Amino acid sequence: MASVLVVEDDQFVRSALIRHLTDASHTVRSVGTALEALREVAHVRFDLVILDLGLPDLDGAEALKMLRGITDVPVIIATARDDETEIVRLLNAGADDYLTKPFSVEHLSARMTAVLRRSRSAGGEAASDSVLRVGGLTVDPLRRQAELDGVRLDLTRREFDLLAFLAGRPGVVVPRRELLAEVWQQSYGDDQTIDVHLSWLRRKLGETAARPRYLHTLRGVGVKLEPPVAESAPGSSGAEPAR
Repeated sequence: MASVLVVEDDQFVRSALIRHLTDASHTVRSVGTALEALREVAHVRFDLVILDLGLPDLDGAEALKMLRGITDVPVIIATARDDETEIVRLLNAGADDYLTKPFSVEHLSARMTAVLRRSRSAGGEAASDSVLRVGGLTVDPLRRQAELDGVRLDLTRREFDLLAFLAGRPGVVVPRRELLAEVWQQSYGDDQTIDVHLSWLRRKLGETAARPRYLHTLRGVGVKLEPPVAESAPGSSGAEPAR
């Protein structure tokens, strides 16, 4: 059983979703606008949000962005829009899954089960992990906080997930396909998605692709995170060449 927030302005669809979820023993709250949804998640802890895009007060894509600013709750987009570019953009913006209307209750149930399973598994892993330290970088998976040389990093949800995944494997080259599967929960995708997030992450770590300190890209192979040479090997005379 899960606590679910349904964000849907169509009363017919909303009622059908509430009835189905309630019959499946879930606890359901529902709202018809983005602002109501933001108020709900700010005061109530949900296991899952089902979000329509065509809301009367604010486009669902913007609502997703605002939700991600205050909560990591899993979000399934449920909408009539089926443009692939839009789907990819929303998944990269923090949606956990995407359903195109009309869909069957069985399809929704299967997607919910998968998203909740991933979320609970990730939560269990985070709770058992200790704080990760790589050079001057500290990553706390449980509190979802990261610091560089004692200064708190302002990371988006996806940036933190990417950093934490790499920090848990210091010095190991992680293939891009593995990053897509583990961080984005996608079996396929555009390499540009990873490149964009790496670029944002590098900026916050005070480095660039041409002069990396922590994040190193091996073209055609993958990405690794390791401490700067001066920190990992005191007395070393040279820095690792940029890749």
